[in-house]
Amino acid sequence: MTSILVVDDEPHLVRTLAINLRARDYSVETAGDGRSALQAFHDARPDLIVLDLGLPDVDGVEVLRRVRQTSDVPVIVLSARTDSVDKVEALDLGADDYVTKPFAMDELLARVRVALRRREDGAGSLVPSVRTPHFTLDFAERRAVVGGTEVRLTPTEWSLLETLARRRGHLVTQKDLLREVWGPGYGRESNYLRVYANQLRRKLEPDPARPQYVVTEPGQGYRLVVPS
Repeated sequence: MTSILVVDDEPHLVRTLAINLRARDYSVETAGDGRSALQAFHDARPDLIVLDLGLPDVDGVEVLRRVRQTSDVPVIVLSARTDSVDKVEALDLGADDYVTKPFAMDELLARVRVALRRREDGAGSLVPSVRTPHFTLDFAERRAVVGGTEVRLTPTEWSLLETLARRRGHLVTQKDLLREVWGPGYGRESNYLRVYANQLRRKLEPDPARPQYVVTEPGQGYRLVVPS
């Protein structure tokens, strides 16, 4: 059974989320603060985390940072903060999605399904491996090696790379990337793409400031350039 860890300091919201998730056959663990969340994460090893940023002890941003040190588990951030800076910070730390409170339960459940499907779709991927002088990407095993060292990529980073790799060398528009990676309800969140492209460059490119593999076509989209 797929397990989900719900972290929020609002008992009513936690209870509502747990009821709705269990009704859809998910196993649910809950935590009301950052320390409990980190303990539950290490003990339960959930398949997905729904994480509030505004926790009373260890901030949700710090929880996310610590989770990403050891795991690529999908994380959907919940927050009452609407500032785009907060969204970018959460995405930059490796969140897979960002939901602003208040939210519709159906929307959150849809995003949970997308995040889980994105992770499952990576298993046994039919996208051919990518080999460059600086890194290799094995999509079937979800294994990235840069300069001889294995590098951890999140499910969203893998999904973005897979989408580009299917059309390697060709332009993939921003709208197509957003809908393919995040779902049909997306299309204008270009800041998501900008953040993730920068993350991938930091992890893969020999000179992230002068990318030669993950290339931006200003105002249009992105392409993965792989030497023949």
